[in-house]
Amino acid sequence: MPLIETDTQVADATSSDVPDRLPFPPVTYSHILHCSYHDWHRRYRTLTPKSRLVPLTDSFMSYLRTDGIVLPPEPTAPRDEDEDDDTFSDSGEEESDPSKEWAEIHSHIKSTISELGGKITPKLNWSAPKDATFMNATNDMKCQSPNDIYLLLKSSDFVTHDLDHPFDDCVPDQTNGSGGESSEAAVPEIPYHLVLRKYVNFNPSLEFRCFVRNRKLLCMCQRDQNHFDFLFEMRDMFRSRIQSFFDEKLRDTFPDPNFVFDVYVPAPYPRVWLVDINPWAPRTDPLLFSWLEILRMKDPIGFEDEDDGTEGFVRLSLRDGTVMTSENGATAEEESSSSGEDEDEDAEGDDDLAPFLPEVRLVKHNDPEAYSFSTPQYSAHKVPKEVVDASLAGPGGMSEFMGKWHEILQQQIREDQDASSESD
Repeated sequence: MPLIETDTQVADATSSDVPDRLPFPPVTYSHILHCSYHDWHRRYRTLTPKSRLVPLTDSFMSYLRTDGIVLPPEPTAPRDEDEDDDTFSDSGEEESDPSKEWAEIHSHIKSTISELGGKITPKLNWSAPKDATFMNATNDMKCQSPNDIYLLLKSSDFVTHDLDHPFDDCVPDQTNGSGGESSEAAVPEIPYHLVLRKYVNFNPSLEFRCFVRNRKLLCMCQRDQNHFDFLFEMRDMFRSRIQSFFDEKLRDTFPDPNFVFDVYVPAPYPRVWLVDINPWAPRTDPLLFSWLEILRMKDPIGFEDEDDGTEGFVRLSLRDGTVMTSENGATAEEESSSSGEDEDEDAEGDDDLAPFLPEVRLVKHNDPEAYSFSTPQYSAHKVPKEVVDASLAGPGGMSEFMGKWHEILQQQIREDQDASSESD
């Protein structure tokens, strides 16, 4: 995890404080479905970048789950009459076309790409194939043809998880039977959709991940783990914009009280775009926080309606980005500038009385991961699973694995040499 700069001082948990299991509330089937793009997009369509959803059939889902990558043949230029029929490859074998089983979806995808300007980024219900961009010629998620999309989807471990393990570690929802007794709901069917989003060259420095518990915005952090110096001067503005966006658009409309959402705040920063909604569950990456730290945060106070008699409420303005308090109408910035050096001296004694503001975490400039030699994101997904498992087993496990790996390589060399001798 990179070094970070925080608004508040967070004490490190000692080893005795760390529980054997993170204290998450049970993650239900319905919560996972509520975080599916097809479910929440219809509710927040005007808040998201332009995108289209393609409902997927069983035949297309079977194609995604099938091992190996077989792509539909690309259109070719018309051949002369004396050339071979283009339904056969150079080897004389007929080319397979998996899209024959889902021709309507294939056609729908092509027309949608054209409708969205010829460039899109794909994702499934929950995950985008960000771990498979190394398979793309542009080394990103920009796709200009259906085959670009299929290649990324079939190469992604994230997408495989969406297909095979969406309800891992979940519990059934409780339903009331006819007799008033509660019973466990069956595992629901998932209406899979392919999301095609109009390609926009997002500035990664302006993407933030935000954590909500009990319909209160607890904290937020930048998504890209590189240092951006200008973010520190604008931290209060980003916090204000995102807090207002949450209060006005998400707080009372999302079905569940706990969730994680991603936003994009493009310059000149008048608007916040909703990019994704993620489960309140260990599967969601907490980025610059730890889940244990988030789960132990105290419930915020202060974001209450003015007529409820609560003192010390906070109001965040979308108009000018200022933070207003109920005590004297002054902005947080004005209070900070007027207090000067006394703020640090009195901060310790006033912590319990100060109105709550969500913490914003940013990557510091001296973080080694903020430079080009840092480990590429999702790099763990680009090596064999056995290597990762062996590394987790410690030096002994890695040593044993390397010995076996050496034997495999030597065996491969011998087989190649034998094959070469036979061909000679």
